[in-house]
Amino acid sequence: MLVAVAIGSALAAVLARTARHPAPLPSPAAPESLRVKVIRSFFHDPRAFTQGLAFHAGKLYESTGHVGRSSLRRVDPATGAVEAQVPLERSLFGEGVALAEGRLVQLTWTGGRALLWSVDRLALEGEWRYAGEGWGLCSDGRHFLMSDGSDRLVRRDLRTFAAVGAVSVRSLSGPVDRLNELECVGDTVYANVWQTSRIARIDARTGDVTAWIEARGLLTEAEARGADVLNGIAHLPSSGRFVLTGKLWPRAFEVEFVAAR
Repeated sequence: MLVAVAIGSALAAVLARTARHPAPLPSPAAPESLRVKVIRSFFHDPRAFTQGLAFHAGKLYESTGHVGRSSLRRVDPATGAVEAQVPLERSLFGEGVALAEGRLVQLTWTGGRALLWSVDRLALEGEWRYAGEGWGLCSDGRHFLMSDGSDRLVRRDLRTFAAVGAVSVRSLSGPVDRLNELECVGDTVYANVWQTSRIARIDARTGDVTAWIEARGLLTEAEARGADVLNGIAHLPSSGRFVLTGKLWPRAFEVEFVAAR
């Protein structure tokens, strides 16, 4: 009996120490270095302050920002022409957009409102509320993943938008913050890193950055003078390619991600 008590006490002490000092997470592996290979470019409205981009059924859906000028748009990816556009309330700043459960969900920056739109008519059907800032949004078919400018991606329920978990994004150098526009492809998330020309490819299960994608130099010097930062990434399932654009960019690009030279 004394032996059992002693073993039990020792085990309890070990568990207590583990709770106070949990084992560190294993270090992430070195990420790949990738670059953008341009397949083609097409017109993008240079007045569009792009905050979110998604592809569905042959069309691009774009969320644009700025108070008093925010909108949701349906765009023809063959030409870049805006086929339909609806303005947001003047007090709202549009952010990330994703499609799930047959609806488009559009974040607002500091409004705490996720707007629910019909895909066919771009008609407002309702909204969800959330705390904190809204930046990027994508859906992996099981959950939404949402960024808020930090290093955290929050998982949210597809039917209620309730937070159900989170993962912190990290690379070899530590946490990766300023995560902005998102695109989900299976268990992988592609994230624009605000104020940079880099895209992080993230394992959504662990938060590890598995590749850095450099997208510098897509615009000419003259085009870049009137443009803001890279922001907008949409996956094209039929080809595996992506569409990239940015805030106030005059062009969008269909691209592949290939090994850096």
